[in-house]
Amino acid sequence: MPYNEELDSRITSVISKWNTVRKKMFGGTCHLINGNMMCGVYKDYLILRLGEERANKALEQSSVKPFNITGRPMKGWVMVEEEGFKGNALDKWLDQAHEFAVTLPPK
Repeated sequence: MPYNEELDSRITSVISKWNTVRKKMFGGTCHLINGNMMCGVYKDYLILRLGEERANKALEQSSVKPFNITGRPMKGWVMVEEEGFKGNALDKWLDQAHEFAVTLPPK
């Protein structure tokens, strides 16, 4: 199944000021900052690296589930369904992912 290119375009527009690098991964795309994965698109899902604490809190929302495409969830990551990133909600999610990713040591 192809990934949601419209969502990827929206992400790119929001994060363009952060000096990220876009790569094809997971059959979709991933955006990296300082060499660390931050966010991306998998099928129709927004994927976000939030860190374990924020990811666990985000999982309380009905539109959010663990990022699990291999049968083994990635800790600190979540997948958000379209309902959860409509309008300016996308900006808020991406801000959270950015806040976490910049705390990681550069690769």
